[in-house]
Amino acid sequence: MIEELTTNGPGMQARLREGETDFFSGEPFARLDGRQDDLFYQTPRLVQHIDSAAIGVVRDIHARFLEPEMAVLDLMSSWVSHLPTDVANLAVTGLGLNTVELEQNPALVARQIHDLNSDPTLPFATASFDAVICSMSVEYLIRPFEIFAEVARVLKPGAAFVLTFSERWFPSKVIQLWLDIHPFERLAVVLDYFRAANLYTELGTETVRGLARPEDDTYAPTQLESDPVYAVWGYRDR
Repeated sequence: MIEELTTNGPGMQARLREGETDFFSGEPFARLDGRQDDLFYQTPRLVQHIDSAAIGVVRDIHARFLEPEMAVLDLMSSWVSHLPTDVANLAVTGLGLNTVELEQNPALVARQIHDLNSDPTLPFATASFDAVICSMSVEYLIRPFEIFAEVARVLKPGAAFVLTFSERWFPSKVIQLWLDIHPFERLAVVLDYFRAANLYTELGTETVRGLARPEDDTYAPTQLESDPVYAVWGYRDR
């Protein structure tokens, strides 16, 4: 029973009885490649980080928070944004590190090159966005506390910040903490980012696992299950 809980069970998705956690001793934000990120991302990487079933999950999660004509910031954006197809007229701004990737993203109406790990200050006015999303990228942040505070600044009061992630990443750029903990503990880490900002309310998490991997997926011969999707969200305090 203990083995099930710790290897494939519910894990620690929230604090036990609101007790304190300590994820940040030592060097949690160290990375194998400590160079500035704009050097690593000079080369466009037009690849999918999750399979199509998992992409569908991310789109469904985003659909709960997005409404037509919202101004949306896609934080750490790339050539795809995993937006729901039935939410019309979204005004999406993509903030990322590679011009080619952002230019190939058809969902974007505006594009901004900016390295958050070098400068966590977002180049947008206060209360600019109705929602902020961040897909498959939170594991690369080395200054998350400053960045989560900045996201709160550019969000309108009551607006949502929604992060999704899975279990694939660029090995040289993922933070050491991410590698050291159980997958479910990563949800708790992101919740701690939210709590540290002290600017969010109605925090929530969700995990979707066990879906069948699409038969036409590259990894279908060796991996029967779709990529898991983990989601964490919070709303800008009013």
